[in-house]
Amino acid sequence: MTDETTTPRPHDDARNVSVGERPDGGWTVKVCAGTACVFAGSMAVYDAFVQEVREAGLADQVDVSIIGCHGLCSMSPVAVLSDDTLYGHLKPRDVAKVVDEHLRNGRPVERFLYKDAQTGERIRDWHDIGFYKAQTRIALRDVGVIDPESLDEYLARGGYEAARTALTTMTQEQVIQEVTDSGIRGRGGAGFPTGVKWKFAHQSQSDVKYLICNADEGDPGAFMDCSILEGDPHAVIEGMLIGSWAIGAHEGYVYVRAEYPLAVKRLTKAVADAEARGFLGGDVFGTGWEFNLHLKLGAGAFVCGEETALIASIEGKRGMPRARPPFPAVSGLWGRPTNINNVETWANVPWIIAHGAAAYAAYGSEKCRGTKAFSLAGKLVNGGLAEVPMGSTLREVIFDVGGGIKDGREFKAVQLGGPSGGCVPASLLDTPVDYESLAATGAIVGSGGMVVVDDQTCMVDLARFFLQFTQNESCGKCVPCRLGTKRMLETLDRIVEGEGREGDIELLEELGSYVVEGSLCALGGTAPNPVLTTIKYFRDEYEAHIREKRCPAGKCKALITYYIDPELCTGCMLCAKKCPTVCISGEKKQPHVIDTAECIKCDTCRQVCKFDAVKVRSGDLVAAVAAACEGDEG
Repeated sequence: MTDETTTPRPHDDARNVSVGERPDGGWTVKVCAGTACVFAGSMAVYDAFVQEVREAGLADQVDVSIIGCHGLCSMSPVAVLSDDTLYGHLKPRDVAKVVDEHLRNGRPVERFLYKDAQTGERIRDWHDIGFYKAQTRIALRDVGVIDPESLDEYLARGGYEAARTALTTMTQEQVIQEVTDSGIRGRGGAGFPTGVKWKFAHQSQSDVKYLICNADEGDPGAFMDCSILEGDPHAVIEGMLIGSWAIGAHEGYVYVRAEYPLAVKRLTKAVADAEARGFLGGDVFGTGWEFNLHLKLGAGAFVCGEETALIASIEGKRGMPRARPPFPAVSGLWGRPTNINNVETWANVPWIIAHGAAAYAAYGSEKCRGTKAFSLAGKLVNGGLAEVPMGSTLREVIFDVGGGIKDGREFKAVQLGGPSGGCVPASLLDTPVDYESLAATGAIVGSGGMVVVDDQTCMVDLARFFLQFTQNESCGKCVPCRLGTKRMLETLDRIVEGEGREGDIELLEELGSYVVEGSLCALGGTAPNPVLTTIKYFRDEYEAHIREKRCPAGKCKALITYYIDPELCTGCMLCAKKCPTVCISGEKKQPHVIDTAECIKCDTCRQVCKFDAVKVRSGDLVAAVAAACEGDEG
């Protein structure tokens, strides 16, 4: 990892001063308008700021604007002031107080500041929050800094200067060499060296070549690419412009999910603005170079994240993988040489050209240079969008950036690489985050999704959840993937329903190996990973489900029973009032009981109980009933 003293903060890009500062010394208020914050009501907060600033007579002193995802999604909606104060969990009704206290009188409003989970300290400056201090942002350098709908703000940060340098002062071979020397590897999954990929496409002889940005990010819990497109679309466009010159492509496509309406909206505007300013189209920078960029909206098929299936979809065909070779660099879109990289890879390219290969290679590890963006989700204190040097350990990402586990619970595992990634246990927390190290654990870097679970999570059920996703998303072309994942899912269903039997674990392992070895594309080749890794690291949980008819985490409904501890029950009657099946009875101020025959195990009673009187019993009653039934049969 790079020494902390040399690690740039997001606002510290050497090209320019922070755009959050007004030259006249006035205030700026930047409201996060990434998807998480928008969903939490940030646009109403933005409107409230505009109104309150106007009504306070501060319109000539305060600029209010939007930014892309600032990263700390667990505090949504977020607003950042020009003195680097970060406010979170804002409601429109809170804005008047911020305007009056902070903007008018210079007194931060403490209750909206970040609260350290360990110390309880309120932190004003967002740079001092552990979530940000532990990051190094290159791909995300301007995400959460600039208005993503303003080309002028992108230009103020040095935007399109790297492309100008590449097209006016560098040969195609020099650009490719710079990217190669940086050591960047594809940030979308397998980690193939980007420079090598570009070289193959460059060397392919054809009068027509294509460039593609794979923005088909479909992993549950992953939102890195979406956030970059929403927060800094011009970085991707500029990266593709540089790539077009390097390989000799005049036409490009961004294949983006229609389920990302905000990303589509901002990307569409960015393309139009770039065309209007002459950064796309003919005679770019007066060089005579022509590059046209088109958007293709995907319909949400997960398999289209695989590059050959994506190509088929752009061509108007059903999105299904094809055998390789030939590889897309030789025969891709409409049979022409095609280069495909994902959103994050493209976003890194302008920085590499602007700062040099050596500067990028200074970050990361020997085999994995640079940084990697991750979406942190699950049972974390700090959930959100983060970027760290490759080679950082899982412990550093989860505990330094993520802030550790919510509610003081114990870390149990992290699922990496999307639905076909693996689950890594606590004993491997010091594993470096790089392609080779994670592959050795059975997991993958993938696109960069991290789903963290605590000790209350059932690993068998978690594996079932992810396998269900990949099984549903199988295109059906390969028998091993189509049927193998189905049979694995059927087996997992039986196990969590209390009907598992001896040999099921071995069956899952055998079926998993068939799917891995026999599938045509990476979806099938990695689909069994959640199952195989949970068997590898949490085999005891599978055995408990099968042999003892017990779910150690107390989550599998068929294997648990709810009851009320009479010693703790106060007879407040809240659980009885909230029970949807009216299966809880008892007098006021007297211990209550649950009719287990009518209980649907919805967990409502346990959630509303203020005295921790509702308990979950795993296995023992269920096993006793099963034993009694077997005795009757005998």
